Amino acid sequence: MPKILITAAGSYGDIAPYTGLGARLRAAGHEVALATHDSYATLVRAAGLEFRRLPADPRTRHAAPTDTAGTQEAWDTAEPDRPSGPGGNRDLMRQAAAFIKQLGGGLADAVREDTGLLLLSATTAPLGHHLAEARGIPFLDLPLVPGAPTGDFAPVVSGGRSLGRWGNRAAGRLSLRIIDRLYADAARELRARLGLPPAAPRTVRRRAEAAGRPVLHGFSEVLVPRPTDWRPGLDVVGNWWPWHAPDAQLPTVVEDFLSAGPPPVFLGFGSMAGGEGERLSVLAAAALRRAKVRGILQSGWAGLSAGHTSADADLLTIGEVPHALLFPRMAAVVHHCGAGTAAAGVRAGVPTIPVPVTADQPFWAARLASLGVATAPIPFKELSGDHAVARLSHALTQATTAPARRDHARAAAHRLAAEDGAAKVLKAVTHLSETSPPAN
Repeated sequence: MPKILITAAGSYGDIAPYTGLGARLRAAGHEVALATHDSYATLVRAAGLEFRRLPADPRTRHAAPTDTAGTQEAWDTAEPDRPSGPGGNRDLMRQAAAFIKQLGGGLADAVREDTGLLLLSATTAPLGHHLAEARGIPFLDLPLVPGAPTGDFAPVVSGGRSLGRWGNRAAGRLSLRIIDRLYADAARELRARLGLPPAAPRTVRRRAEAAGRPVLHGFSEVLVPRPTDWRPGLDVVGNWWPWHAPDAQLPTVVEDFLSAGPPPVFLGFGSMAGGEGERLSVLAAAALRRAKVRGILQSGWAGLSAGHTSADADLLTIGEVPHALLFPRMAAVVHHCGAGTAAAGVRAGVPTIPVPVTADQPFWAARLASLGVATAPIPFKELSGDHAVARLSHALTQATTAPARRDHARAAAHRLAAEDGAAKVLKAVTHLSETSPPAN
C-alpha cells in the first residue's frame, strides 16, 4: 500500500475532519501522515497519524499582539473555497498571498521520497497539484465545501443568495480567477524550486479539469445536494468527522452541569470573533437569562467566559470538547456556522441558531434555515446595539420551544447517519492504489 500524505491548512474546522478520515484509512491498513500546523500536532498524533509541520499557523498569528480582525479574514480569504469578492481589500489579498507563499515551501518539505498518494484540502490543493506533477504522485482533492462553479447556487462566500443560474455560474468562474491570483506568486516559486517549467495556476487547474480528475467533497447532500450541472467526477460523499478516542467522555464538570438541570444551550464561535469575548459573554448571559434557559459557553478564539458575567449557576464555560459528545445533549446550539460545526449540529439532531461571521458561514447558515433545522440567521455584525439581547433571546426561545424545528432536526440527523463519507474516500484510495503507477 502507498504511504499517504494528507495536507490541510487553516483553523480547527479546516483540519479536524481529516484526522477522522486519516484514522479510518489507517484502520484499513494504510500508513498515513497529516501535514498541518503545530497547533494541531497533539490531535493528529492522538488519532494515530504521523504529524508533519506546515508553517503559517493561523492560531499562532491570531494570538500575536499585532494581529487584527483583518488578518483573520485574510486567512479565510486564502482558502480557495472562500475567495475575496471583487474590489476586496488589497491588504487582505496581500496577507492571504503571503500566507499561501509560506505554505508552498512547507508542503514541499512535507512530501517525502516514499509518499505514494497525496490527499489535498481545498487550501493546499492549488499547491499540491504542482508537487504531484513534479514527483509523479497520484492525488485526490478533498474539499470541505463546494468550489466548482454551478448554476444551482452562487459561490459559498456570496452569503447564500442566488444570482440566477447564469449569474451563479459567472460568479463561480470569477471566484476561481481570484483564487488563481492569490496562488500565483506561491505557484511560481514552488515550480521553480521543483524544477518545473513555468505554468500559471489557471493553466494547472484547467489541466486537472480537462483530465476529469475526481474531486470528493466532504459534506452531506442533506445540506447541499450535488449540483445538477457539475461534471462527472465531482462527487459529494458525506462528512468526515473529527477524530476522538472511542472511550472519550465529557469532562466531569460538564456531566455535573448537565445533571443539575434541563438541557442547556451551547454557544460558541470557534476561531471567529477574536478579542470580543467579554462583550459576547455578557450578551450571551443576558439573552440566556431572558429566554430562561441554561447555557454552556465554549471559549474558542473569542475567549468567551462566564467569568465576564455576574455569578450564575446556570452558565458554564468549557474549552475544546468533541461536538459529537456534547451537541446531542443540548437543547439547541448557537454558533458561527463553519462547515464542520454546521454539520455537527445537524448530526446531533438539535436546532441551531446561526450567527454567521464571514466567508462561507452565511452560506451554511442559509442552508440550515432552509432545511428547517435552524432559526433565521442572525448576522454576527447585528449582535450589537440595544436590541441584540432581545434578538438573541427571541431566537433562543424559538429554537428551544418549537417542536416542528426539533422534528426537522431529528429527521435530518437520521438521514445523515446513513452516510459514510470516509468509506467512499477509502474506496477511491484503494482504486488509485491499484491503478496508479509507482511514484518517481
